[in-house]
Amino acid sequence: MSEVTSALLVGGIVLALALHLAWLARRSRNRALVALAADAAGIRTVIADAADVSDGTAGVVTWEGSWNGQRVQLRTIVDTLATRKLPARWLSVSITEKVAVPATFDMMMRPGSPTTFSNFDHLQHTLPKAPGFPAEAVLRTDRRGTRFPQGIIADHLEPFSEGRAKELLITPNGVRIVWLLAEAERARYGVFRQAAFGDAQIDPALIQRLLVSLSALRDAINQSERQAA
Repeated sequence: MSEVTSALLVGGIVLALALHLAWLARRSRNRALVALAADAAGIRTVIADAADVSDGTAGVVTWEGSWNGQRVQLRTIVDTLATRKLPARWLSVSITEKVAVPATFDMMMRPGSPTTFSNFDHLQHTLPKAPGFPAEAVLRTDRRGTRFPQGIIADHLEPFSEGRAKELLITPNGVRIVWLLAEAERARYGVFRQAAFGDAQIDPALIQRLLVSLSALRDAINQSERQAA
């Protein structure tokens, strides 16, 4: 085989590989757009006025709207931190209305490595747990000596019974639950280092369930504070 023929053969292989990679990238973008549209449609069955307010942060999509007269926020976060065995896609559901607590209360299940969705690792004060909290939960706050209505909170932890709820955050400005939607497909991530999540979509019933739980918790905390006043 002559040098010219060899060069043409190598060039053809390189061109074919480049075209294939470009096709894969286009297919991935198209699938992502279809998945985003499906997520938005599902969200709007629960939050009719949900609007995409994403700021362009890679791997993060944010919707805001209203539900049962309360301002709410939904966010999906792709967490690809190297410390995780597999990338994960998280769903953050928040009610962004006032809550009668004096500081930040953060309950994290099985904390081990940093996450992209939480400031839990930056909270310096660990709280003792009252009865009723999961054994795997760790409680932290940003203010030493602060007392929280842990009995009320413990009565509203039903979503944490399945192992997919990761965090409960309560601040004076709202309440939030973070839920594991899916982990990346092991084979594709192991070979191509691509965080693909298959057909995992946001279930409207899950959104409704988490909002109902958060709303009940917020109402219980605020009612207790009014009765104590």
